[in-house]
Amino acid sequence: MLGLAMVFVLLTFGGWNEAAYLSSELHGGPRAVAHVLILSLSVITTLYLLANLALLHGLGLSGLAASKAAGAEVLGLHFGAWGERLLGVLVALAALTSIHSTMIVGARSNYALGRDWALLRRLGRWQAGRGAPVNAYVLQTAISLALVVLGAFQADGFEAMVEFTAPVFWTFLFMVGLAVFRLRMRHPDISRPFRVPLYPLTPMVFCAACAWLAWSSVSYAASKAAVHVSLLVMLAGLIVLGGLLLHVRLARQRAPGSS
Repeated sequence: MLGLAMVFVLLTFGGWNEAAYLSSELHGGPRAVAHVLILSLSVITTLYLLANLALLHGLGLSGLAASKAAGAEVLGLHFGAWGERLLGVLVALAALTSIHSTMIVGARSNYALGRDWALLRRLGRWQAGRGAPVNAYVLQTAISLALVVLGAFQADGFEAMVEFTAPVFWTFLFMVGLAVFRLRMRHPDISRPFRVPLYPLTPMVFCAACAWLAWSSVSYAASKAAVHVSLLVMLAGLIVLGGLLLHVRLARQRAPGSS
């Protein structure tokens, strides 16, 4: 059950990896991203622990377990109805700022795909007049709307998103960790502005944690009869990747001078 609990705990920390997408634009260069991540995670961890201490102090363990809106109930106990409404306003503002930052950094993934894969080159177009990769934003909007529609047809849209996306999220991060080892083996001599501290121990611990959380999230999705959706999403990604690799191979065969 610890793994299942950590899936939801780390969902609260969601966004810790977003700063990496903006590493090239940070003051101080790519190496500054490590300091940004450490500082931000320290602040978030402190706030998270303080918030949980407040909830436990206000409701107790049994009351917290039975609550559907623990934060609102705690503020309601101490400040009355206006405290509950104030928390709703704060949550709404936090959601808006989170959506704004996620939109900015999320589209960069689609933009990077367009820069790396010729078949997706439209996603890699940067519109200088708007200072943004508009096509990447459009694709992200379509995916987001599809998730909203999917959640609208579920009994609990938030829970459904966790069931469908958590296995994909942690499996993807596990593969990111494996990519560090693969790149070290295939390209040992390329320039690395930022070297992984305590290599190979750090990525090994990271991969082990991601694999554990991926398994926990798959187990949770299976208990909710939703694991097939996560597997279909990952299968769709593999099919797209296979198509991209096939396109590259065919393009090389058609290139002048290829045997």
